[in-house]
Amino acid sequence: MFGKVNSIYLQGMWGTQVSVEADVSGGLPGWSFVGYLASEVREAQDRVRTAIRNLGVELPPKKVTINLSPADLRKEGTGFDLAIAAAILTAYGIIPAPEETWLFLGELGLDGRIKGIPGALTLTVRAQELGFTRLFLPEENLEEASMIQGIGLVGAGDLKSLMELLKGAGPIKEYERRERPGTDTGQEKYAGDFSEVNGQKVLRRAAEVAVAGMHNLLMIGPAGSGKTMVARRLATILPAMTQEEQIEISKIYSVCNLLSGEEPLIRRRPFRAPHHTVSAQALTGGGSRPKPGEISLATGGILFLDELPEMSRGALEALRQPLEERQVTISRVYGTCSYPADFQLVAAMNPCRCGHYPDLSRCTCTAGEVSRYLGKISGPLLDRMDICVEAQAVTYEEMEGKAENESSASIRARVEAARAIQRERFKGLSIRCNGEMGGGQIRRFCPLNKEESEFMEHIFFSLGISVRMYGKILKVARTAADLDGREQILTKDLSEAVSYVRIRQRYWKNG
Repeated sequence: MFGKVNSIYLQGMWGTQVSVEADVSGGLPGWSFVGYLASEVREAQDRVRTAIRNLGVELPPKKVTINLSPADLRKEGTGFDLAIAAAILTAYGIIPAPEETWLFLGELGLDGRIKGIPGALTLTVRAQELGFTRLFLPEENLEEASMIQGIGLVGAGDLKSLMELLKGAGPIKEYERRERPGTDTGQEKYAGDFSEVNGQKVLRRAAEVAVAGMHNLLMIGPAGSGKTMVARRLATILPAMTQEEQIEISKIYSVCNLLSGEEPLIRRRPFRAPHHTVSAQALTGGGSRPKPGEISLATGGILFLDELPEMSRGALEALRQPLEERQVTISRVYGTCSYPADFQLVAAMNPCRCGHYPDLSRCTCTAGEVSRYLGKISGPLLDRMDICVEAQAVTYEEMEGKAENESSASIRARVEAARAIQRERFKGLSIRCNGEMGGGQIRRFCPLNKEESEFMEHIFFSLGISVRMYGKILKVARTAADLDGREQILTKDLSEAVSYVRIRQRYWKNG
């Protein structure tokens, strides 16, 4: 007899339909698995056979052949257990053949309990795209999967209850999704507020411009000047996510098994801050079975790298390609997969090892030591930083100041208004923010009047800036104008953008 059920294999963010076929025939008793399978998939025969026996079901000794098709695709993970059990029970005639539009996912315990699997949200999205109408999966994955509409969900706690359900002991009841607020931004969950930042007027303004246009930001200044404090409050002025963005970002976290029943959907933009000892593989993702790294987990939000020069050269250079392509591709012997890497890079660093340069009255570093320390940041990586701003040491008067600082909510209102302008401007294009513009888009969306054009001509020759830096100045100036609600870029916008270039040239003479 023959049984066939459908499952799905997730490779990266892409799912492939897998047909699990079981054939029961006469011959030497035993179970045989065929196909390109990892060891944990082949071990499913012991889990499935033991689970069925512990349910009190005795399978007659037969020759059992299990095939996972397509045979040339390497299958990994334990999520095929439930489909294998259903195919075998169908082949033995214990349960009727499931419908072609049904899908089975789940890991089996030896006692027949069905355990949760990683990537349930991502798998559900792919199942819905493939046209399946009903998904059988572990109960603990129901909340996560229920975020996706258009496909029926049936939770399975153990194999025995699922067998009875498929045999027709009762109606198959699909999971009733709970109503959830689709516009919950999660802003109240952020710790800290910009109102707590005293002084640093220039740094606060640079942070606002960076977030408004999704520009990469580098903060440089002495230790204790508030760089990290400002960076961690950037999350509080990020614009709220749409429901589509929430699902796309949650799919990445689902693959990493970082979602829970209490919080099955990421509702606030990510803020990832790995330690400076992070490896290149931890940043980009990888492993024998590739998983997303920090840059993918920061998609839609901010990747904050503190103590930038202290990071390994390999980790820093690994950022260059994802910053350009907005995705990271991981190649291994068993295949290649791609993960999103659409993040905003924010970095902070001291100007020297002691942290006090260029204050020569306090700095104990030699000129060579300062040069070597700054030289750890390569030119190509610096070229990817749209805004470079200096954090000045906070004075005693500013630290004890009684003036009321602007709150994150007030700044976020301006940021969201600027982002709305950009969404309208780039409607129908593959970009959303000014920071993503290429050369042709800069020429189209950043036109200059005669006065502004003459100003930029003077800047181009007097500062000796590169063509790439010229484009970055225009992009940042475009964002400054958007924050004021203006279509026309003015000289003051260009002057502000140029000031962020001058800071870079102050520290990196050839920058």
